[in-house]
Amino acid sequence: MKKYMNTIEPFAVGYLEAEKDDVGYRIASGLLRRAQHMPISIPDDHMFAGWYNENDPCGVKFEYGIGIVVKQDKLRRNMEQYPEYAEELAEILDKCANIDTVASVREHITEAEWNISRCEAGWGGGLRAWTGGHSNPGYDILLENGTDGLRKKIAHYRTVNNGKDVFYDGLLLALDAVDTIAARYQALAAEMEEKSTSDADRARLARIADALTRVPQNPPKDFFEACQMFWLVFCTDGIDSPGRFDQFMIPYWRKSEEKDRRECLRALWHLFKKTRAWNLCISGSDAAGNDETNEVSYAVLDLVREFACDAPNVTMRVHKGTPEALWKSAAAAIATGCGMPALYNDECVCPALEALGIPSEDAHDYCMNGCNQIDIFGKSHMGLEDGEVCLAKCLEMALYRGKCPLSGKQVGVDTGDPRQFADYEALYAAYCRQVEYVTDSVTDVASRTQEIMSRIAPNPHRSNLILGCIERGADMKNRGPLYAGAQILAEGLADAVDSLAAVRHFVFDTHKYSMTDLMDALDNNFEGWDGMYRDFRSFDKFGNDCAYVDEIYRNVTDHFYGYLLTKHPYRGGQFGGGCSTFSRAATYGGAIGALPNGKKRGESLLADSIGAVPGCDKNGPTALLNSVLIADQSLAKSGNVMQMKFSKSILGTERGQQAFIALAKTYFAGGGQQLSINAISHEELLDAKIHPENHGNLIVRVGGYSDYFTALSEGLQDNIIARTEIEL
Repeated sequence: MKKYMNTIEPFAVGYLEAEKDDVGYRIASGLLRRAQHMPISIPDDHMFAGWYNENDPCGVKFEYGIGIVVKQDKLRRNMEQYPEYAEELAEILDKCANIDTVASVREHITEAEWNISRCEAGWGGGLRAWTGGHSNPGYDILLENGTDGLRKKIAHYRTVNNGKDVFYDGLLLALDAVDTIAARYQALAAEMEEKSTSDADRARLARIADALTRVPQNPPKDFFEACQMFWLVFCTDGIDSPGRFDQFMIPYWRKSEEKDRRECLRALWHLFKKTRAWNLCISGSDAAGNDETNEVSYAVLDLVREFACDAPNVTMRVHKGTPEALWKSAAAAIATGCGMPALYNDECVCPALEALGIPSEDAHDYCMNGCNQIDIFGKSHMGLEDGEVCLAKCLEMALYRGKCPLSGKQVGVDTGDPRQFADYEALYAAYCRQVEYVTDSVTDVASRTQEIMSRIAPNPHRSNLILGCIERGADMKNRGPLYAGAQILAEGLADAVDSLAAVRHFVFDTHKYSMTDLMDALDNNFEGWDGMYRDFRSFDKFGNDCAYVDEIYRNVTDHFYGYLLTKHPYRGGQFGGGCSTFSRAATYGGAIGALPNGKKRGESLLADSIGAVPGCDKNGPTALLNSVLIADQSLAKSGNVMQMKFSKSILGTERGQQAFIALAKTYFAGGGQQLSINAISHEELLDAKIHPENHGNLIVRVGGYSDYFTALSEGLQDNIIARTEIEL
């Protein structure tokens, strides 16, 4: 085995020099070498030590949401910058060129599958770079055991699972990597303390150095050590989702003084914001219905209200027993306009998970990862995200015999000439056939991606922190976790519903227009068809408590979510549906031509949640929620996002907040799963689009996460502006 001299590409060197050929072991060896040689620092504004670098110079690395990443341009730049190692780096480039995870996955994707993605009908797995997705490592497992306790657990299960030695060896190397970076930070903090001339700085550094003599090998003794231990591993893990933060941190919070623990949490929040951390979940109920709110739950909401920033993405679980004080604190935080916390209903989510065979006690341990997808904290790999299907595009394909009218490509199946459809049932059957065809493709690619990644990009680090992996001797990507599944998101839901309703009414019920008329109008983007355009655009839209339209909504959602549940991913379990557009609503809208709901070619406005197309709900919030509740939301196994925009001037008052709480409770009592709220001024949004320089701190809820309004694309800005502003 060749030995390399450079420390410029530590992961690659560790991977290539690994003593064993097993890929998981090689990755763990790379992680250890990276921990030994990556540059580290403790900035002046950091209370805790932990490594992250957004401008990582390495050309080869392991990213937890993707796998092995090989950036050949960076490798070549390093060859130029370090000519003394140019020969070695050239060899590394040659040997690593074929281990890039995304590139390897994409070798197995067909042209037909690419066409579906390119036309924005849907995508699965490797058709997007985020092939591995988020997950929720069990930080409680780490805090309760320490790395030394995990080593003892590995030693025990090594004797239980014969023939798994190389897997367990890889897990041990991953733990060594964590301890190595901790030891380096401990030494650095001690060195910096000795050189510092500031008493405050010396105290800060001494505390870090002292804590790292005990953690992460051993459980923390107080909240400071818990935060230091968590932050170190959170950074090592790639800055993902903290999960049920208040539940695993509360024992250590109670071991510390009030002033100190508040200061520690505030410092951790600063780091969350700085690194754009993902989903942190608070509160909830246990299997017996007991409330699990604690002091940390309230402290988190205090910081959400104070910081009013875009990260971390805070979500709050609610149920019948949620304390009124917590509701009030959440409403006050939402009123700042930061879009957080998002609210999830245990009485919808837990039965949905139990229907998948997850026991009640574990179903009640759910949390969110990434934007809003659902996982069982430290016990599952449920997928985020495995793919999307654009239902509005599927309807367009049904009207064009499986073709994309913008590109001319045959994307779906030929479901017949729409001009010959004799009744609404024929149109709806063609639509369902296109949905099933795209869904089959998306789930096939997702499962194929999962299988390939289980072989070429296992994750020994996270396998230490998800129950089932050590116990079964199996990687977290290869059926190791206790629970598995996959999640496919719906896009353009209300657009498809509104279009189907308009065609049903004007073509098949009243016969005012023929299908030939409709197709001619769509082909011409409604040019020359002004009367038809007005009729179709003004017809009843979903979100207004109209039974005629709502019936179609229920059929469309039941069909898509139900069909997904018949599909089984490689990692195990079932495919589940949900709805969260992330930041892609405008992209999907722009990829669709004219639709029977009155959308014209070139318009990017598209439904951004399970609710109405932005601006189409005219009858108030109660009517909107009544429409949404017509469907069984327990069929959704992923985040089923419901976006609403409230007037900031109203929600900023105590009366407005009480009205919002009453509305949310009514929605959840009716079976709603989730609420994401924007509290904003319509005028401020319009001015921010024209004068972005004056609104740099304006934060909005996008599609499962919050972001700065001025950083969004124009199409996405227009989508948010068009949302109906609710006056309570």
